[in-house]
Formats: sequence, structure tokens, C-alpha cells
Amino acid sequence: MKKDMNKKWYVLIAASVVILVVVGVSYWAFRAAMRAETNVRYAGLQSVIAVQLNKTIRGMEMSATNVFNEVEKHMDSPESVVQALEEESNLNPDVRGYFAAFEPNFFPSKGQWFEPYIHHSDSSDFEISMVGSARHDYTQSGWYKHAKDIKTSFWSEPYYYYDGTNISGHYCTFVKPVYTADGKLACVCGADITFEWLTKALQRIDDACRNDQQVNKFHLMRDFTFFSMVVDHDGSCIVHPEGKKTVFKDPEMLKNLEQQQSGMIEMEVDGEPSLVFYGPIDGINWSVAVVAPISDVSKPFRCMRWTLLFLSIIGIVAVGFICKRM
Repeated sequence: MKKDMNKKWYVLIAASVVILVVVGVSYWAFRAAMRAETNVRYAGLQSVIAVQLNKTIRGMEMSATNVFNEVEKHMDSPESVVQALEEESNLNPDVRGYFAAFEPNFFPSKGQWFEPYIHHSDSSDFEISMVGSARHDYTQSGWYKHAKDIKTSFWSEPYYYYDGTNISGHYCTFVKPVYTADGKLACVCGADITFEWLTKALQRIDDACRNDQQVNKFHLMRDFTFFSMVVDHDGSCIVHPEGKKTVFKDPEMLKNLEQQQSGMIEMEVDGEPSLVFYGPIDGINWSVAVVAPISDVSKPFRCMRWTLLFLSIIGIVAVGFICKRM
């Protein structure tokens, strides 16, 4: 009788070890597969968001270029320049303002500085201001000098503009130099966009990706509570959801941002452990970072872990019951 009891214990222990080994290997394989799936999913999502944001920015550039082209066609008088800005600016109400900063004394009647600025104020209509002056000598501005140096269009570094009015705020400007028929610099034109507009555009792209059935065909219990940021080459956030601002300081990430490379890092964002997938936006020195909270990303892992644990317990209990009935 005692010998039979020992055999039953041997069978139970052996079967339990086999069950635990099978469960452990299954979880290891599932974990490896899910990590690969997570990386592929969110890296692909980051790429899609970057492409969509690039299209939005390129659309803004095309609209601004059309305005600048009209300025180039109407440089025979300062009045025609202002008229061209006024007529074309209404084509894209998302732009906060357009300006044309002319070379000193380009129009002798206007003196040294002539910079008409067509912009939104409190209403949806545009209004005009003349902002060039000794106090605001735009020819000494970094964007003006850079436009003269590179002789092509570019996006300015993000900046904060303050003049005590409602147009004060955070901006980026699309800048393009405009030349006369004989190749001399006439003016530097610009189109201002606000961080507020860029934030809303990024949120629309996030929501579209989050609700896209093809992109997210298999949710795997996740809620997809990710969000996106636009990050400058120095690791600072240009655009982010409210309350989610952070500064990236990881040396490897900063190196990748500077070199316009993609990557992934695990870190806390707004106090929550997260995976951050980042990559460049083509044609502009910014990157898109997709932040996925680990609490959401890891839901399939937790579910499978508890499921396998439950099944292993059931299996061991079943083997024990069978041994007892033998």
C-alpha cells in the first residue's frame, strides 16, 4: 500500500513538473511573440502618424507658397504687395498670419523697413499690420539671415512671440526668400502656424489611427491609450497633449534625434512607465514620438500569465485526482 502511494506521488510530481515546464515554455514563447508584435505595431503606428503629419505640413507649405508666388508677381508697388497678401491669405484660415519682409529701402517711399503682416485677430477675418521698425529690425532676425544664406525655403526653430496682444503665443514659421527678375533678394516671406493648430492636427491623426479598423484589427485587449508628440532635435517637445509635456534626455535617443534616426526607449512620461517609439518627419528637422503606456501595452501579457497559471493549477489538480482514483 505504501509502495503504491509513493508511485502516485512520483506520478503527480512528474506530471506537475511537465505541466509547469510546458506552461513556462508556452508563456516564454507567447511573451517573445507579443514583444515582437508590440514593437512592430507601435513602430508602424509611429511611421503612419509621421507620414500623415508630413502630408499636413506639406499642404500648409503649398498653400503658403501660393501666397508667396502672388507676392512675387506683385512687387511693382507696396500697395500691390499688400493687396496680394490680403487676397491670398483667406485661402488657408489655419495660418495665423503671412508676412513679407522686404530688403531695406526696397520701396523708397516706405523707408528702411517695410514688412506688411496679414494676420488673424479676435475675429476670423484677417487684418493688416506694419511691423517693421527700428524696434523690430527684422533684417537682424535669425530667420531672415538664414533665408539669405541658404536661398531656399525652410521651417524656423519654434519660438514664443509676445507683443501684449492676442496673437502672442508659440509659433513655427515657414520661410521662403523671394527674388527679383534679375536675381536680387527682394524680401523674405513667411507663414506663421501656432502650436495650437499643430496640436489639433496631431490629435486628429492620433484619433484616426486609433479608430482605424485595418490598423487595429486585433486589439488583444488593449485600449490603445497611446498619444503622440512632436519632438525637436534637442529632445524638447514642440507639440504634446495637454499635461503630457516632457523632455527627453536619454543620450542614445538624443543622438538618434539629431541624426534623424528611429528608435524605442522605455521611460516615465508624466509619471507613468511607457514605451516611446520615435522617428523622423521627412523634410523637417523634427521627429514624431508615440507614447504607449506599459499598463495598456502589457494587458495581453497579464491575461496570458494568469490564464496559463490557472490552467496549470487545473492540470495539476486533475492529475492529483486521477492518481487518487488509481
